[in-house]
Amino acid sequence: MKHIKIHIILIIAAIFIVLPAAAQDIQDLIHKCAVSAGDDVTYLKDFVVKLEGAGTGTRPPVYRQSLALRKNVTYRFSICNLDTSPGEAVLRLYDEANLILSSYYPETGREYNAVNFACKKSGIYTVIISFKDGKPGEAIGILSYVNK
Repeated sequence: MKHIKIHIILIIAAIFIVLPAAAQDIQDLIHKCAVSAGDDVTYLKDFVVKLEGAGTGTRPPVYRQSLALRKNVTYRFSICNLDTSPGEAVLRLYDEANLILSSYYPETGREYNAVNFACKKSGIYTVIISFKDGKPGEAIGILSYVNK
């Protein structure tokens, strides 16, 4: 019985010590990624993404988030891979089924850590984050307002 009480105390201690430390690490990474978006922006939202790799013959998993964006506003979408991430994150923005922008264009091999979007129409847009070649990965996406 005494042995079980010690294990319970250790588990409770781990919850109160390890989880806040992990949350602090994520908050630090979000802050670093938001700062890397530039001095000319105001942070609006973050997307913390952790995806498993694609299995053989299956489609790669994706992170999907709908956003309401306003006409005549310029937004900046930034993407930051965690240092331990095996996969490289790709952020895409869709308006209904149309690709509006991407942080990676395989046709040209061009890759961007941040992409500006001058919204011409208020509406619902979808952010999709995935990892190249269906690899597993962890990344942070940031949505910012570009100051005029």
